[in-house]
Amino acid sequence: MKKIIQHCLALLTVVAGSVTAAEPYSYRIAFMPDIHFHDVYGQFADGAFNGLKNSKSGRSAVIRTMYAQLTSTRLFNENYFALRAALDDAGRKGIKLVALPGDFSDDGQSLHLRGLVSLLHEYEQRYGMRFFATPGNHDPNRPFDTPGGEEDFLGKGGQTQRIFSRGAKECRGYAGSTALINTGTGLPTLCSEEMASRGYEYVMNAMGPFGLNPSPADRYWETPYAGYHQQPYRYQAALQASDFRRRHYEICAQGTGGNYKQPGYGPCFTVADSSYLAEPVPGLWLLAVDANVYVPAEKADAAKPGAAGNFAGSGEAGYNRMLTHKQQTVAWMASVAQRAKAQNKTLVAFSHFPMVEFDNGAAQDIETLFGEGKLQLTRAPSKETSYALAKTGIGVHVGGHMHFNDTGVRRYPDGSMLVNIQAPSLAAYVPAYKILSIKNRTEMEVQTVILESVPRFNELFEHYQQEWDSLNASHSPHLWNKAILNAENYYAFTQWHITELTRLRFLPEEWPCDIRQMLFNLTGKEMLILSQAEGLPAWRDVPGEPLSVGPAQCAPGSTPRKLDITRRYSQEKRAAWENAQQKAEALAQRAGLKLEDFASWNGFDLAVDFYRLRNADELALRDISETRLKQYQLLTGTLAATLPPVTRKVNEKSSVDEIFRLRFGTLFRVIDKYLHGQPSRNFRVNLQSGEITPQ
Repeated sequence: MKKIIQHCLALLTVVAGSVTAAEPYSYRIAFMPDIHFHDVYGQFADGAFNGLKNSKSGRSAVIRTMYAQLTSTRLFNENYFALRAALDDAGRKGIKLVALPGDFSDDGQSLHLRGLVSLLHEYEQRYGMRFFATPGNHDPNRPFDTPGGEEDFLGKGGQTQRIFSRGAKECRGYAGSTALINTGTGLPTLCSEEMASRGYEYVMNAMGPFGLNPSPADRYWETPYAGYHQQPYRYQAALQASDFRRRHYEICAQGTGGNYKQPGYGPCFTVADSSYLAEPVPGLWLLAVDANVYVPAEKADAAKPGAAGNFAGSGEAGYNRMLTHKQQTVAWMASVAQRAKAQNKTLVAFSHFPMVEFDNGAAQDIETLFGEGKLQLTRAPSKETSYALAKTGIGVHVGGHMHFNDTGVRRYPDGSMLVNIQAPSLAAYVPAYKILSIKNRTEMEVQTVILESVPRFNELFEHYQQEWDSLNASHSPHLWNKAILNAENYYAFTQWHITELTRLRFLPEEWPCDIRQMLFNLTGKEMLILSQAEGLPAWRDVPGEPLSVGPAQCAPGSTPRKLDITRRYSQEKRAAWENAQQKAEALAQRAGLKLEDFASWNGFDLAVDFYRLRNADELALRDISETRLKQYQLLTGTLAATLPPVTRKVNEKSSVDEIFRLRFGTLFRVIDKYLHGQPSRNFRVNLQSGEITPQ
């Protein structure tokens, strides 16, 4: 009997990290990209800035201005509280594995990295969590240490406080530990090395305990440069392979160096690659890809790797550049996928950048509407890139970078498939994180957890009130809507963020003149009427109320004048307007709607909804009423029926209804594509076919 028991136990023993028969096949991993951690209660090691005394915490707050937040695609301050809330939520759910797919810091500044490391260790102890990080384009900002800083910390009296490091133009001539530079306007500029943007060596050393280096608890761990891909696995060998000096590759201005180097390549540099593979629990392989590609400038100084201007930023590069400038890592990804399949491992890849486009096939329409490369289109992987990544065999990938919630699926005739899960940011609308649950070898469940309530989210509002008072007293053009300070919870706060971000940045900077003019002057009712109109005069022809589509009359950042379209057309072309209105009323009635109800929203509301859907996809539907969605659907179909087969360009002779049909027909078509993408909130993924089914 004793021999039989021993034989049975031997059969259940794990070999090279495989799952035991007695062990339930169940993995859950939380993904939290783009937390952009800012330590709001961090202390400058050199004492350069003491911050603002907070009455609720009793501590000194080191924060950015509200205006800075409302003109950025991410919050800088409140995500400090949001990260804690998300980790507490994951901890209560019993989740032990948490992945951080890049931009865990904001430019790799020492002050904030220290705070993040401390916080992650705290949650390791509290819930027994393990963290697995991979860098994004903000950590590091460049491969080597570079001067850095911010011009918009919040200082005394609600004023803006500039803080930069040695080498930045704002601190030119500063060589000591700290300094004050009086510019004659506002508060003196502070100089501190705490604001330097740290490079790979600092960031990898700081974040080493969180996956970037092996842990004795790992069943397996390797890098693209480890040199051991066979068993038996030894922790000491992995520890040696994790040494920073052993994790480098050559990159040239034209492409990958090393074994891939072509004649004529140069200048070339040796830079770090923090990619790694970890098996934290039996049978689960986490593939953390460092997809940062910092392309050297063609006139870079190879003798001074850290010189300013030697490298382009990584934000626009993504996987398009990985295929040309980091080929060894892509080849390693394929090797990992092959070995995972051979060893019967469940492979989950994650990195900072998306592997497929994130606009549900609307990229061409967006380019037509806004211009080439606008709305971050340059960050989208090409079709060829997505196919190449699918052929590596990794199957499922979780990305960040865009602060979007989205699901992209690619299946190809050769059997290759790729499921790209875009996890949203805790620091933007909609604030959420993803949980991947794997209970068998053929299926994965994806759940999106929205952060509704965040304890202490309004702890810093007293300082923002001071800022608003200061801006208001000086009649500053940077005055923001202080109603945001009445937000009842963190979710409502991010609602305000996307609304003010649209008003203060997106509309002035991204939308063409003629579209902005219409957005600021049309209600939904007038849009439906215009969809039925023909031959209305161009707005520039209306006496006293000119409109030109030329740049001189509508400069970027300008606010279009408010016009009364109904009064204007009550006199000229009145019959045409009234006829269009009758058609619109009948059209709405046939759809079970009322024309008057379309007047409840205007062009600005439409623009905010556009960004809600682009950012949050399915998650935004809770914030757009069912009635309005039906109204959008009616406008989409109506305008689609009148769009010419070839999009014509708007010019000074275009009638107002023609401009509207061309511009808004395309806009509503984009919105419709956002509304008809893959399930992106709660869904199942077939790990063999890539098929997605909603839950």
